[in-house]
Amino acid sequence: MRIRPAAVLFALAMAAVPSAQTARTIEKGARSQIQDPKQVVVRTATEWQALWRQHAPDRPLPSVDFSKQSVVAVFMGARNTAGYSVGIVNTTEGNGVLIVRYKETAPPRDAIAAQVLTAPYHIVAIAKTSAARVEFEKAE
Repeated sequence: MRIRPAAVLFALAMAAVPSAQTARTIEKGARSQIQDPKQVVVRTATEWQALWRQHAPDRPLPSVDFSKQSVVAVFMGARNTAGYSVGIVNTTEGNGVLIVRYKETAPPRDAIAAQVLTAPYHIVAIAKTSAARVEFEKAE
């Protein structure tokens, strides 16, 4: 079998292209105990237990298989009304970098919103990452 140079170049080019990952929502809501804005990647069960204790100490720890998965989470921090939310849009990994894109929403200025403290968050499981660098990008 003869390998053509064009095929080798194509294979190398494809290896450098970032690949999008499928995410599974573990939990999303507006009532986290984490009151400061925070973005985090969790790679071990120990890190997961520590994060969950900060986020929801009175609830059972969701199961994650860290031999196959990592956890990505975005915490918006405390807000003084309802109507805020945050969502992880996608994750992409390539060239040793994991990029996590997320979107924050706020209630419209003229909205009538409940005067209640909230702390929006989104926690997802993704395919195990070995990226040396992680970048969180806020989507518009």
